[in-house]
Amino acid sequence: MLLKRDDSIILVVDAQERITPAIHQRDIVTSRMRWLGEIGLQLDVPVLITEQYPKGLGYTVSALAEIIEVARVVEKTHFSAWRESTFQDVVKEYDKKQIVIMGMETHVCVMQTALDLVAQGYQVFLPTDTVGSRRPNDKDTAIARMREAGVQIVTSEMVAFEWLEKSGTDTFRHISKNWLK
Repeated sequence: MLLKRDDSIILVVDAQERITPAIHQRDIVTSRMRWLGEIGLQLDVPVLITEQYPKGLGYTVSALAEIIEVARVVEKTHFSAWRESTFQDVVKEYDKKQIVIMGMETHVCVMQTALDLVAQGYQVFLPTDTVGSRRPNDKDTAIARMREAGVQIVTSEMVAFEWLEKSGTDTFRHISKNWLK
């Protein structure tokens, strides 16, 4: 199945100030999250952000400031965001079937949220270049587990091109002008 921008939500899981410094290749992960988030914003894809116990772990990193400004933010204490009733209510309000999930840590909050979303009947897409863990093995193992559970494993560029659908449009020209940021 292909992604449709009119049926998608971007979900950024726990890309927080005190988590991010420990993430393997954090600069690459954060950069790809920002890149895909900005494209999503240009295409009117709603953004939902979770923050795991922000009093202790801080708020979403400033590198995602443009995305944060227009996102809905849900605080949580469960590792799986789906276990929070506020999160469930917000996701249901959007009335979308496809969720593009990015964030940290891949093998904990991202994976548990993705597995719960699949169990609830959502089509979950995981761009592997937009998720991170402290240890590469944890990330790789979580991606394999999510794939087996029905999560669609993709990259940020795959998501962007599926949302764009074709070249030659004003939207494509506008976005592709800054494609190689």
